[in-house]
Amino acid sequence: MKTPTEFALTRRQVLGFGLMLGGVAALNLVPGYQLVAAAQAAVPPAAQKIADHFSSVKSMSGEFVQFGPKGEQTGGKFFLERPGKIRFNYDGSSNFRVISDGKSVVILNKKLNTSDLYPLSKTPLKLLLDDRIDLSGGRVKAVKEEDDLTTIKLSDKSVFGNAMITMMFDPKTYDLRQWTITDAQGKDTTVMIFNTKEGVSFPADTFAIDYTANRELNTKTR
Repeated sequence: MKTPTEFALTRRQVLGFGLMLGGVAALNLVPGYQLVAAAQAAVPPAAQKIADHFSSVKSMSGEFVQFGPKGEQTGGKFFLERPGKIRFNYDGSSNFRVISDGKSVVILNKKLNTSDLYPLSKTPLKLLLDDRIDLSGGRVKAVKEEDDLTTIKLSDKSVFGNAMITMMFDPKTYDLRQWTITDAQGKDTTVMIFNTKEGVSFPADTFAIDYTANRELNTKTR
């Protein structure tokens, strides 16, 4: 059994992927963080070991529980395949889906009959789903090492503006426990994963996006 991963998946939160209030300056107020200078060439060893381990996980499936900024809770199943592919199937009557096919991320709500499409390259998922997690170029903003948790804060203006993604890992196994993405108002969404399996295979259409249906739906609703 493995645990947590945080990220923003409502329509409003995905729109806020590229924005964040506070920024790195706020980290100076957090005790225990080792701030990493943007121009620093060397990536902290703990961060690099974790990135290498997580990059080696080429496919994964499991269950998740998501906590929204106001404490709202949802759950479901997820499927991940590198590079660039992930799918979240939410429980409930909305039949909510979030799918990345390696190029785009679509947010589907069949109850509301909406389909919102975004470039994967402009969301924080890009950093997590690359074939190799790249920590160079000043992406690592802070690292905090504790006995039971290693926390890494990442940002990349070229990917999602000033947003910050915070990932938490088991310091012994390097397994990802959770990630957090903060929106423009400083609100967080948390997704915890559990009952995970690695090295799994998926049907060919698991990460498929119907671009024609997306285009037709959005043309009708204009």
